Amino acid sequence: MISKAYIKKFTFRFIVINVVYFLIKSTIDHSGDVTEFDATSLFYYLTAFFLFIFTWETNDWLIRREVKSNEGKSLDLNNGMKIIAINMAIFIPIAASLYYLAIFEFNHICEINADKPWLRFRIDFFRATLLGFAVVIFNLFYHSLKQKKEMENTMDKLKKEVMTSKYKSLKNQISPHFLFNSLNTLTSLMYQDRDLASDFVSRLATCYRYILDNREEDLVSLEKELSFLDSFIFMMNVRHEGALSITTHISVNPKEYVIPTLSLQMLVENALKHNYYSKEIPLEISIISIEKSSILIQNNLRVRKQKEESTQLGLKNIKKRYSFYTNQEVLIETEHEYFKVTLPLLTKDIKEVTMVKVS
Repeated sequence: MISKAYIKKFTFRFIVINVVYFLIKSTIDHSGDVTEFDATSLFYYLTAFFLFIFTWETNDWLIRREVKSNEGKSLDLNNGMKIIAINMAIFIPIAASLYYLAIFEFNHICEINADKPWLRFRIDFFRATLLGFAVVIFNLFYHSLKQKKEMENTMDKLKKEVMTSKYKSLKNQISPHFLFNSLNTLTSLMYQDRDLASDFVSRLATCYRYILDNREEDLVSLEKELSFLDSFIFMMNVRHEGALSITTHISVNPKEYVIPTLSLQMLVENALKHNYYSKEIPLEISIISIEKSSILIQNNLRVRKQKEESTQLGLKNIKKRYSFYTNQEVLIETEHEYFKVTLPLLTKDIKEVTMVKVS
């Protein structure tokens, strides 16, 4: 079934073809009636219509193929020249064949009266080639502008989503629920171990200071994030004494890389939220660097029996924030009773994404 978008596109092209044809006819035909159709005019109109539509559709197909083969990358000068060359290589023999057959083989039907047939052929062929080339250039220019506009819209959308997700994550960490649990734990510690209570207060202050100091930053150094995570892990170990085993093995220089603010903490908290754990069956969480490319956060699966349905908003949040800075994907997988999330490491000089691709 033909879509409305295709009908709209075909209508636009039909109008353009007719406008161009009658403009050219008015400069050549001095009889005064550009709408008059004899056998010759009908031939030129039909061949112009066919060549225009054929070239336009071929150009669209070549553009789609080139973009797809380059994994969604936008058009540049190199693939633009490649598309022009292929398109004209297809167009030229077809146009030459049409005009040769009309002038030399079927002139009794087309009635192209020419004292010098070869001169007529060269003029018609050159004019058709020039118009075909103009169609290809115009279509490439149109697609380039369209891609640029789509990229700008996607970037604007991503910026809004990044800001929204960042403040949502910060809001979640400063939520009354988080503070209530921390103060509850602190109250118990004050009667059991005053030194540990003092340390807990210090770590809680460190967490909130980190959150408030970086509330305007979407990216922070891996060093800062790990330092904050260390305080967060300490608090969680105190709250869930003996029920957690959280380890970190980072072999890269954390000063040289950045990651989205609170992304590691969010993944650790995600594991705590969706899994059952106790002193008898502890939850094991590992944070491991993989060469100089990524960080793996994994936990053993102890899925809660009466768990709330997961919306995966936290994971989507992280993926969207990463998509603003890199084409490397955040990998999420369940393997051998382990839940794994792999976060790409971003170099500290990164500014913005070089190509947008959001699924």
